[in-house]
Amino acid sequence: MSRSYKATGINLKGMPMGETDRMVTILTIEHGLVRVIVPGARKHKSRLAGRSSQFVVNELFIVQGKSLDKLVQAETVRSFPGLSTDLARLTASQYLAELVLCQALSGQPQGALFALLIEQLQRLEQAEQTDILACLNQGIFQLLVAAGVAPELNQCCITQTEIMPNLAQADWHVGFSPGSGGVVTVDQLAQIQTNSPRAKTASGRYAVNGSGGPRRSHKNPAVSLISAQELVWLQQLGETELVTQRSLPGMATPEQRLMGWQRIERLLRQYAEFHFDRPIRSATLIDACFPNPISTR
Repeated sequence: MSRSYKATGINLKGMPMGETDRMVTILTIEHGLVRVIVPGARKHKSRLAGRSSQFVVNELFIVQGKSLDKLVQAETVRSFPGLSTDLARLTASQYLAELVLCQALSGQPQGALFALLIEQLQRLEQAEQTDILACLNQGIFQLLVAAGVAPELNQCCITQTEIMPNLAQADWHVGFSPGSGGVVTVDQLAQIQTNSPRAKTASGRYAVNGSGGPRRSHKNPAVSLISAQELVWLQQLGETELVTQRSLPGMATPEQRLMGWQRIERLLRQYAEFHFDRPIRSATLIDACFPNPISTR
């Protein structure tokens, strides 16, 4: 006889299967990441059609199959209808879902990750339009923390010396290196760019890709220079309180704040793609959702 189990989960993504079915990837509290077939979910009158939609939280009854499990019953606990009110909000939520898919485990409880995703989706749903990108950045950072790969922002990844941003110095900068694991002094940044591909940092991470190092098939990201203002803002993302009402020191206009958040998102995107070893496909739409020009260096 087929075994069955119950779980509470949120739908992260779905795809058509056959003529009327849908395959859904679900993050559950009890069993981690599961993939199930939802029979008849694409039929117009299917009772499981809406319950198999993205970002719907259900109490699930699942029957195990030989290759794929089958969802036979679902009772909706909550949903996030506000996420689909505009493209920016929806894209940001899909961005976070991709990051969850990068780190979620199968066959193991994932209660903490489930709760974190629900919290971040709720913030995105309730955020003002001007705060969506700020909420996204905080969500990205918090998910990196949950995965145990958040960038080091308080000391040089190579020398372990403390880095204190000097807001009074207009030309103060520090390096940001995804391959090294976070911030590095400007002097060390120059060395990273000339070191051999297999040189390791003090933290044990490889500064750049190379044969013999850890698996890093994704393109090695470029190192960057970030200002004192940007470093302070990055450090604020690790706090539990919302960052939406904050602004970069010295950046008062909405345009400047948007450009600052865009810059932070690009840095975190490069970092996440490198450490998860895959592109974040939803991120490509972020540029279209927030089309203001990004300052370059």
